[in-house]
Amino acid sequence: MRRELPLAAMLLVAVWALPMRAEETKAAAQPRRTSGEADPPIRWPQFRGPGARGVGEGTNLPDRWSARKNIAWKRDIPGRGWSSPVVWGSHVFLTTVVNTGESEEPTKGLYFGGERLIPPTSLHQWKVYCLDLDTGEIRWLRQVHEGLPATAIHIKNSFASETPVTDGERIYCYFGNLGIVALDFDGEEVWKVDLPPQATRFGWGMAASPVLYRDRIYLVNDNEQDSYLLALDAKTGNEVYRVARDEKSNWATPFVWENSQRTEIVTPGTGLVRSYDLDGELLWSMKGMSSITIATPYQYDDMLMVSSGYVSDRFRPIYAIRPGAEGDISLMEGETSNDFIAWRLPAAAPYNPTTLVYDDRMYVLYDRGLIACYDPRDGKEIFGMQRLPNGGAFTSSPWAYDGKVFCLNEDGVTFVLKAGDRFKLLHTNTLTDDDMGMATPAVVGDKLLIRTSARLYCVRKAAGSDDR
Repeated sequence: MRRELPLAAMLLVAVWALPMRAEETKAAAQPRRTSGEADPPIRWPQFRGPGARGVGEGTNLPDRWSARKNIAWKRDIPGRGWSSPVVWGSHVFLTTVVNTGESEEPTKGLYFGGERLIPPTSLHQWKVYCLDLDTGEIRWLRQVHEGLPATAIHIKNSFASETPVTDGERIYCYFGNLGIVALDFDGEEVWKVDLPPQATRFGWGMAASPVLYRDRIYLVNDNEQDSYLLALDAKTGNEVYRVARDEKSNWATPFVWENSQRTEIVTPGTGLVRSYDLDGELLWSMKGMSSITIATPYQYDDMLMVSSGYVSDRFRPIYAIRPGAEGDISLMEGETSNDFIAWRLPAAAPYNPTTLVYDDRMYVLYDRGLIACYDPRDGKEIFGMQRLPNGGAFTSSPWAYDGKVFCLNEDGVTFVLKAGDRFKLLHTNTLTDDDMGMATPAVVGDKLLIRTSARLYCVRKAAGSDDR
């Protein structure tokens, strides 16, 4: 039913960091506001926000919206990109890739046959936007590359699916088949690193985002040819180390786990979940994932939450892992826990979305429109799978704030649930039928940023609105 992707890839043309064109000018000189002016800080610096948890901590956040209601601003974004917006202070960063030729429109939902084994033959433009958080105005637009894509992607993927990361001084934009570029907050290139394009399973392309810890950028490139964990100096782009991985294609963003015993870099994989120390030395590994790994790990209390749930597999596990592990910690046959694995649910994980822990409950959103809830302390079921009415095709990860859980589907409909021990759908919020929602939103201050295939929405309660 599947064919392996040919290893041949088209050569890159042109070079990184083309000069900005006339239309890519900076907005009229606006003073840069730093995080120091915000109390609490306005930051959503990476995929799924602080700690990769997907939990907003602002106040007066919106509960209801439509394509017009409670929309502070919206900005059309040309091209295609499934990266999430990231925010620091008043700066919103977003990546996209514009096809100067024709792009095949994807079908919504899960299906076979979406692989496209031959790279596009039209010029593409890789771009980074910086928008003003309050107004949506374009502060600057930087084109960092123009050329022919070197690799293929799945029809539902994009060449800008990796979410950038920022430290308040620079924005680090990783494009998996191209390389990584660091720009300052004025849009000027600080450094760039070219990375050889690699073939991926079925030609699906890449999606794993970089992570930042202290003075280093970490990224995982799992592919069919030469998989590795790479650490770069955040100031210079110089390689600190590169660790070869005996792993094939995966799409999971790594996680820096600061636990009670040490700090480690967790890298989920189909073959093994591996954890490294900050110098790239392997600490522990674990077998027992499904055949495709996408979800991002995160921390609850002092435990690590890891999941892998390819929809065609019977084995789709969620794990809770205690700190301090060494060596192979894989479960033996018949085991559901051991010294370092606190618990395992063998068939509970979603495929694309990452699970969400909020108010001591783990919410599991499934691609085909079901949701379940478990106790993250012991894995016990709080409520079993419940159907979200007319709610199929979920790719983006759920998020939470203000006692509610939010689930965005590919039709641009957000299902709003009351957080708690019982399933309770409060209402739905619909954007537009001609849009597609696959990116995970960002939550900052009193604003929600939702990226769709066509535009970026800033959702905020209108003055005097009680959101009912």
